[in-house]
Amino acid sequence: MATKIKKGIIYLLLILLAVTCMIPFLLMLVNSTRNGREIMTSFSLIPGNSLKENWNIVFSYFNLFLGFWNSLKVAVPATLLGAYFSALTAYALAVYKFKGQNIMFYTIVIFMMIPGQLGLIGFYNLVSALHLTDSYIPLIIPAIAAPGTVFFLRQYVLSVLPMTLLEAARIDGAKELHIFHKIVLPIMAPGVATMAIGGFIGNWNSYLVPLILLNTPKKFTLPVMVSSLSASQDIASNQGATYLTVAISVIPIVIVFCFCSKYIISSISAGSVKE
Repeated sequence: MATKIKKGIIYLLLILLAVTCMIPFLLMLVNSTRNGREIMTSFSLIPGNSLKENWNIVFSYFNLFLGFWNSLKVAVPATLLGAYFSALTAYALAVYKFKGQNIMFYTIVIFMMIPGQLGLIGFYNLVSALHLTDSYIPLIIPAIAAPGTVFFLRQYVLSVLPMTLLEAARIDGAKELHIFHKIVLPIMAPGVATMAIGGFIGNWNSYLVPLILLNTPKKFTLPVMVSSLSASQDIASNQGATYLTVAISVIPIVIVFCFCSKYIISSISAGSVKE
């Protein structure tokens, strides 16, 4: 009886925590249907009647669907390339023994501690020298080098990958890339999916670098377009439109999170191998 009571209390606390976490999301959806004056003067969880008005305000500043498409063109390839090459690098650092291996690993750890903003001026000068400003290439290619992802996946490989499995595959005549794609990558799938969630969110929400590198308004990603609402002189009346844009921009993140979460859960048992 006491065990059931404890479980009931734990479940109740978890439900309350989940509801508490959902309130900001619900408030964002509600405020997207209210006008700026209502948002400034009152707090409410009841939807308003200004959804169409907010929608018109958004499209008077920019094309929301174009910003959506531009962000997808950056976030999707950057996430896929970053996840794949990070997994490949982590596998090499974890499995192979070569000269300078520790130096390379410690270098990756050091780069994890350096804020990306410190190299922003040098990065812009490099991109400008290569004549790649106002292009999506410098927003996608650097995402491949993800020190944090490499570090996490290296530790993950060391914890879940039995070396005897690799030796058996080599004895059977399997090539190294074949071993990685057919054996190692499925085992790493839960870790790769976990890092892909964070990678997609970071690339989707990236604001500072696209703001600096992109000059053509039609090429702006969604976060850069949203900033035009916040920077407008009518910021008070545009609050509802801003909430609406943010609410719509969250949709891809929720979809990716749901998809990858299910993939992680379904892959844990399939990816685990005992020596």
